[in-house]
Amino acid sequence: MSVILERLNELLQPCVEAMGYELADLELQRGNRGQVLRLFIDREAGIALDDCERVSGQVSALLDVEDPIQGHYSLEVSSPGLDRRLAKPAHFDRFAGRRVRIRMRGELDGRRNFSGTLRGRRGATVVVDCNGGGGEIELQLDDIKAARLMPEFRT
Repeated sequence: MSVILERLNELLQPCVEAMGYELADLELQRGNRGQVLRLFIDREAGIALDDCERVSGQVSALLDVEDPIQGHYSLEVSSPGLDRRLAKPAHFDRFAGRRVRIRMRGELDGRRNFSGTLRGRRGATVVVDCNGGGGEIELQLDDIKAARLMPEFRT
């Protein structure tokens, strides 16, 4: 995580949590008209538009006072979505049993991409059952570039 993202996380997480939400993830990207700060919030009951508006108002006021981002930026607040990014070590515990896609920073046994059922975390290692038959693979948390849930649709 970059220095600015760490600073934003330290600043915004207490504010979001005090409102009863989890700051599931945040990203700061360059756009055509300046930077875009995206916050992804979550809670047990799910996220509605009113939740995003409420958090946006509080976070916007805090950012105006603290002014941690240089230049023009836009603030977006939303839910993590069905294919949410697993951004924190605790997410790998919380979503054990769900299907995931993981991209590694480097190759492991000639592969960078893995998918399967998330079994959870053992310290700094993420365990994934890649073939459904107990073919578990252990991936180092620090070596994971991106991890996302795979949407599940029940019929």
